[in-house]
Amino acid sequence: MHVHYPQTDIIGAPADGLLPWLENYTFPAETRFAQPAYAAEVANVFFSELLRHGVTTALAFATTHPASVDAFFQGAQKRGLRMISGKVLQDRHSPDGLRDETEQSLIDSETLIQRWHGQGRLGYAITPRFAPTSTDAQLRGAGELAARNPDTWIHSHVAENRDEVRWVRELFPQARSYVDVYRGFGLLRERAVYAHCIHLDDADRALMRDTGAVAAVSPTSNLFLGSGFFDYEGAERIGMRHGLASDVGGGTSFSPFHTMLAAYYVGREGQTKPGLSLAPSRLWWHHTGGAARALGLQGVIGTLQAGTEADFVLLNPKATPLLARKTERAQNLEELLFALIVLGDDRVVDQVCIA
Repeated sequence: MHVHYPQTDIIGAPADGLLPWLENYTFPAETRFAQPAYAAEVANVFFSELLRHGVTTALAFATTHPASVDAFFQGAQKRGLRMISGKVLQDRHSPDGLRDETEQSLIDSETLIQRWHGQGRLGYAITPRFAPTSTDAQLRGAGELAARNPDTWIHSHVAENRDEVRWVRELFPQARSYVDVYRGFGLLRERAVYAHCIHLDDADRALMRDTGAVAAVSPTSNLFLGSGFFDYEGAERIGMRHGLASDVGGGTSFSPFHTMLAAYYVGREGQTKPGLSLAPSRLWWHHTGGAARALGLQGVIGTLQAGTEADFVLLNPKATPLLARKTERAQNLEELLFALIVLGDDRVVDQVCIA
């Protein structure tokens, strides 16, 4: 539900937290995506890694460069994949080579929507990086673009890191909260996906619920960058829809198994009511049918129901000796699913079938 294809090569880059990580690693890496050949090279690696780990659909950030979007969609189209992406919008607080120009950024986004959205299995996401790196004019233009194209997605970040939340409060003092910033610019609606959603209150969760916006929970990234813990109990209590995401490169693995295990850790330790035990079947749901529903793709992908597109993986529960021993002793489906979460990796993925 949330991944950065241009950050494929900076997985595991050490940093003190989100904002230093962006400055020291992310932004320098992303400036290279103005070069179409380089963007295509990384896109090929990205898709190969997704498929190796059994991931058949992703909502992915590109960069501010239109060439990065073209390279992504060309690679997805060649493989027949259902993929969603879009040009990043960031016209302030960004380095040269990555900062775009407000009016041109919106013109480029409109052009890319016309070129790629709805072409075969491809979908476009209007993609402000996050509120601090867009001016009011750019955010307002993004909201207007989203209103003119209601079947596109909106993709951004919210409330990942406490320093980021404080920064947003300084930049947008009129807004009640970080989530409310996006509401004010028309960026909360169905098919609006916000990564992280950690430092929220119940009013924020209710606002996302009522507008149809959803959370992309990114536990390996949140643990790696020390950002905090997603409140599963709060999301369930309020009815805020959510699903799981790798968030590579802040996230540390393309593997759904690693993501589900990290989500389980967060559920055990990071709640207002510690000790929440997320059922294995629930974790799998949030990476399959639940994620599809959160993306507005229920009935299209995410399940094996009749009429859905036939993207599926064949898994081998005997892929390693220890996993084989463990799964042979599983007493029920929950134990089998949990053994795969704890001990599984790309070796479990026997075949990936696309369409």
